[in-house]
Amino acid sequence: MLIETPGFLIHETGLKNLLWLAKLGKCATREKVANLIRVVGLDPAMKKKVGQYSLGMRQRLGIAQALLDDPSLLILDEPMNGLDKNGVKDIRSLLLDLKAQGKTILLASHFAQDIDELCDTVHEMDQGVISL
Repeated sequence: MLIETPGFLIHETGLKNLLWLAKLGKCATREKVANLIRVVGLDPAMKKKVGQYSLGMRQRLGIAQALLDDPSLLILDEPMNGLDKNGVKDIRSLLLDLKAQGKTILLASHFAQDIDELCDTVHEMDQGVISL
């Protein structure tokens, strides 16, 4: 799951954050964590601390975190938030790849292009009411 504002240890690198989570969940090896970081467009060798990441970089790291357990269901709240044009393109491509692998993705987005390109079924919420 990707929440609106993922929480990370700001004085640690992205790799270290995901390694801690992988260790807690006993779900991924160092190699898998490094690969997930690459998949979302970050460098696992980067020494920059998460507290120095841009919003888009944190968003990418949050998506990598959501993929740690290789879930069959992904719940993503505004996954394109803070991403630049190339970042949006990269993450849309990643989500389409995950969809092709048979993953179910529940996506909340305010961007019509995300909905048009990524979703098979669409439900809109207006003032707390879901339309089918």
